[in-house]
Amino acid sequence: MSSTKVLPHPVAPSVTPAQSHALPRSLIGLMATGAGLSVASLYYSQPMLGVLAGDIGASGQATGLVPTLTQLGYALGILLLAPLGDRHDRHNIMLIKAAVLVLALLLAGLSPSLAVLLPASLLIGLSATLAQDIVPVAATLAAEAERGKVVGTVMTGLLTGILLSRVISGVVAEQYGWRAMFFIAAASILCIGLAIRRYLPRFQPSTTLPYHALLGSLLGLWRQHRALRRAAIAQGLLSVGFSAFWSTLAIMLHASPFHMGSAAAGAFGLAGAAGALAAPLAGHLADRKGPEVVTRAGAALAAMAFVMLSLAPMLSLNTQLGLLAAGAVLFDLGVQASLIAHQAVIYRIDPAARSRLNAVLFVCMFIGMSLGSVLASMLLAGYGWSAVTGFAALASLLALLVRCRR
Repeated sequence: MSSTKVLPHPVAPSVTPAQSHALPRSLIGLMATGAGLSVASLYYSQPMLGVLAGDIGASGQATGLVPTLTQLGYALGILLLAPLGDRHDRHNIMLIKAAVLVLALLLAGLSPSLAVLLPASLLIGLSATLAQDIVPVAATLAAEAERGKVVGTVMTGLLTGILLSRVISGVVAEQYGWRAMFFIAAASILCIGLAIRRYLPRFQPSTTLPYHALLGSLLGLWRQHRALRRAAIAQGLLSVGFSAFWSTLAIMLHASPFHMGSAAAGAFGLAGAAGALAAPLAGHLADRKGPEVVTRAGAALAAMAFVMLSLAPMLSLNTQLGLLAAGAVLFDLGVQASLIAHQAVIYRIDPAARSRLNAVLFVCMFIGMSLGSVLASMLLAGYGWSAVTGFAALASLLALLVRCRR
């Protein structure tokens, strides 16, 4: 296969998936920051919907389509665009997505009506899959002995972006307006795109499959590799509990007996971020002890945390709040540790198919998160918070069963 021409600006040489070496911390930091800022674009709109609806003259129900279309775009992007990383130079793909994401965020910030904001939101979701191109890049560049640790660090950036995006956008929207948040986000992605262009190397494609065959190979990979199926199913089940908690927390805190606002739910996001910061440790343990140990420990920790949270309504209000914060740290640590270990598992299956393997894993995660959000809303309305946490605990125990069965 012919090598890809290198741009004249100072970038590292072209690499193949088989080539890897010790990475400088600055490059790992760039990839972690890029993944976090990219995926954060999906969540900036959520705390701003109330302010946004009044400003553009749309109903609350109609404005709710904004985050829905953003998530839909992200799911479609993972399924339809992420596999292209195996077929084309990932360097070019990342630059194109960064440029499109900047334009989409600017369009959202300038939107005069919901008719413009909705397609902009869909485009934000599609191009925010830039984050899903950065993770396989980290796995390709990292040496075998440190791959789990490097991927864990990059995933820490991605997960921190998810958990802190709502807090940041709420503060910015309150101080400067909702449009300012989209403009700031566009500027941050522009900086990431320029850094990617200068410092990340080009990559030789690992397959020459045409696009339709590339997508068809996703099903083939699923059928061929049992390790991929186990990883995707287990992580999808853990994502059910993760989404069930975070999608209903604000509603639960707003109701009796807490009567707290959206800022309180954002503060619990900080507690979850503390758990995500341990992702590099999970990657290091996966490198040393093997990913199987980490996946089981992570699922067990998540299940234990949700069982603990199901007992919260029996306690005093202050004790409940402390238990919620502790539970958020513990189950978030468990879910993220399992994700890092599962990525270590799938990246060992076929280095030439890492983008497609990553796409399969994250599509299953997205399905789990969608199911968790829908079912948890129904459980909260019909049976209360204990039913939500009990449901999350059951999903986590099923994930542990998947990992323990031979």
